[in-house]
Amino acid sequence: FCLLFQVLVVFGVFGTELTFELPDNDKQCFYEELEKDVRFDIDFQVISGGNYDVDCFVTDPQNNVLYNERKKQYDSFSHTTAMKGDYKVCFSNEFSTFTHKTVYMEFRYGDEVPLMPITRSTALTQLESSCVSIHEILKVVADSQTRYRLREAHDRTKAEHLLERVTYWSFGQTVMLFVIGISQVMLLRSFFTEKKGSVAATT
Repeated sequence: FCLLFQVLVVFGVFGTELTFELPDNDKQCFYEELEKDVRFDIDFQVISGGNYDVDCFVTDPQNNVLYNERKKQYDSFSHTTAMKGDYKVCFSNEFSTFTHKTVYMEFRYGDEVPLMPITRSTALTQLESSCVSIHEILKVVADSQTRYRLREAHDRTKAEHLLERVTYWSFGQTVMLFVIGISQVMLLRSFFTEKKGSVAATT
């Protein structure tokens, strides 16, 4: 079981990034205690394993199902809490009998604090406007980097699996060539052995 995580705190938004392995016939659940009227967002994607799919469900502190999807490769979910308590996010690979999965999940909650106060009566200066623009661009860049990183990991895993299959296929072809070659040699030798025996019998 491998678990890699990163905790993010950005202007009032708290987040956690997880990359973990989900064995076959297994389920992993994560808990987060949240206050009432707090918005949270979940993004997940299966990076490797089988058909790159997993079951996912989210429940509130009273075990009411907020989200329930089966055999999803990736998805997003947003919700605003109606009560205080522990919210549960579970990923299940129980439908798989022999393939384990590697899953990426990002969990964010809280409201982002504006970079500049909205209650200001004066207009933003050029420097402040530039800071706000740079901040928005950096958020887009961070999201793009996450998507590209996941795509790269997904493609690398598929390439490794393809290489493994090609290697096994090439090895099988090589063994088959040796078997066929040896069989042909033995067959030809048997022909000559039979001819020698028939010639000796006639003489």
